[in-house]
Amino acid sequence: MRYVVFRLADPGRSALNALLRTSAKAPLAAGSPFAPGAEDAYLRWRERKLAHYPARVEDLIVEVGDPRRLRETERAELCRLCGIANMAVYSSPLSARADRDLPRCVGLQLGLAQLQANPLAEEDGISALETTAEKAALGFIPYSNQRLLWHTDGYYNAPTQRIRAFILHCVRSAAAGGENRLLDHEIAYILLRDADPAGVMALSAPHAMTVPPHTVNGADLRPARSGPVFAAEEAGLHMRFTERTRSIEWHPDAATGAAVRALRDLLETDSPYRFNLRLASGQGLVCNNVLHNRSAYEDSATPGAGRLVYRARYGDRIARNATQ
Repeated sequence: MRYVVFRLADPGRSALNALLRTSAKAPLAAGSPFAPGAEDAYLRWRERKLAHYPARVEDLIVEVGDPRRLRETERAELCRLCGIANMAVYSSPLSARADRDLPRCVGLQLGLAQLQANPLAEEDGISALETTAEKAALGFIPYSNQRLLWHTDGYYNAPTQRIRAFILHCVRSAAAGGENRLLDHEIAYILLRDADPAGVMALSAPHAMTVPPHTVNGADLRPARSGPVFAAEEAGLHMRFTERTRSIEWHPDAATGAAVRALRDLLETDSPYRFNLRLASGQGLVCNNVLHNRSAYEDSATPGAGRLVYRARYGDRIARNATQ
């Protein structure tokens, strides 16, 4: 497989179905749980999703020999877990090996080919996430040791550049801190829809959330971007969200405001569906762009021994039956 780097029966239910019909850019397959009016399909999908959901973060971990050359059983288990929970973690003996090509190799084996670069990534499309004063000074928090708030990757991207999956490979963990919290975005959707279908409808509106332009020294590096939080796609559910509050504009109606508060409360409430994970050297997170954050961390005082994580982001999703 070759890869490509791109640089770039109640009113609430009826309203939700109407909104999904207008927000979907392509027709959804019959039987999709997110297709307009497919309430029975949604309920069946919900039942299956919750019935087999992992109970502990340890249930997401797959021991592998070499992630660059996965055995079929290892690859299949990673895909199976991503099919259930939209995420999995591989754990390998390749500790402290700074192989930039490793996440790309993993992605190809999981059916990921649309590698999405960003302005701070190298030409290979891989980002080296480590404390870098110059990048942090420009406001790019992933390149600092500060905490990262809850978000999905690429929430500031245009709809044609959605990030649907990413891989984090840990070369070196921090001396202290640097823990991720993870929540499957499909679980967030279920919990919010159970509580208030109208809230999910509001978060699925085309202009639910607007991200301000990114401006440096008077130059716009990225325009303002508006879009939905939840978007139904042929391959599944996509989520676009950030917990940051600076300049984020939410649609000014009561339903959206209440839904945003409910989502933030959900993210900060202990739940059996929320996992805490501190990647160790040689471990990697593979996921369909689930909700995640990162705690602040402290680096080792030894030069060259600070936290280093390679990140690869993709425009496609992890295939349930990917082949090498």
